[in-house]
Amino acid sequence: MIYLCRHGQTQFNREGRFQGQTESDLTALGRAQARAMGELLADLIAREPSDDWRIVASPLRRARNTAEAIAERTGLPLTFDDRLLEISVGEWSGRLREGIRRDNPELFASYEWAFRAPGGETFEDVTARVAGWLADQAPEAERRLIVVSHGVAGRLLRGAYAGLSRADTLGQEVPQDAVYRLLAGQIDRFDCAPVEDPEFA
Repeated sequence: MIYLCRHGQTQFNREGRFQGQTESDLTALGRAQARAMGELLADLIAREPSDDWRIVASPLRRARNTAEAIAERTGLPLTFDDRLLEISVGEWSGRLREGIRRDNPELFASYEWAFRAPGGETFEDVTARVAGWLADQAPEAERRLIVVSHGVAGRLLRGAYAGLSRADTLGQEVPQDAVYRLLAGQIDRFDCAPVEDPEFA
């Protein structure tokens, strides 16, 4: 069993900037979302008690900080794996999405835009590394994992797990306030309790 989540909201998310593998800190809302994921996951893993549960995350700071909040709530050990990194968006890193969309509207006709950044990774690049990570895990009946990754990488990990088509893989939602369970070839979504943005409460 794998519970997969995306990091909480970051400053770049709020500003509409491409992140890729560039560092961007969680906002106050992002930290609240991370705590809410920790609460939800504590409840979910209590339904499947085992000493084998552990957390593995992308080492990028936004995923690390989200995973640390989950570890604090659940008491689980935490490790990091570079294969769970977000896609590299090359020359787009840190740039405003709307500026690139305005200059290159044809690139944004589909979710394929993520793989069109100059110097960035391709669909095949990211799929290979997340699928490689998945293949290295224990057999499904023995897995007890909480995984903290990113938007594009999380989409492709779910797609690799369920054998989805490219279009269906890229069409998946990437919420920052929900957890996905990967079990028996199925993907199920669990929503966190709603949280208010502390900056606007």
